[in-house]
Amino acid sequence: FFRLLEAQIQDQRREHEKEMEALKNKVDAMKEELEKQQQAFLQTLQMSPEVQVDFGLQQEITYLTNENLDLKELVDMLESNERKLKKQLKFYMKKVQELEASQAMLPAERRQYKHNMEAAVQRKEKNFQGMLEYYKEDEPLLIRNLIT
Repeated sequence: FFRLLEAQIQDQRREHEKEMEALKNKVDAMKEELEKQQQAFLQTLQMSPEVQVDFGLQQEITYLTNENLDLKELVDMLESNERKLKKQLKFYMKKVQELEASQAMLPAERRQYKHNMEAAVQRKEKNFQGMLEYYKEDEPLLIRNLIT
């Protein structure tokens, strides 16, 4: 069980490192994009007003298209992650059910063991004389045994 958890932690660590690398790459790409936009802006200032409007529209269309593609990638990644998490949830639910079933069987085994111990105690016959010494928490068991 611990090996499984350790493996999952290592997988999560690798995923985190991949995500960090992806974010660093994204930051670098954004810096480059910002530099390009600044250069384009400086060039646009030198153009006529009509050309500036056309160029601005083209830039906005390009930006929105790239943004849409990035969002689509993100949605795909999140859907994949959701499917993976649902599979893990089903797996762990099955494990929990198996554990609950095994624990439900355990009290029955304990009762069998306790019954066998009582039978073993009843077979031992010793003669005791004098006062009886017992612990306070054993009193209900002692009373029940005395009555039976």
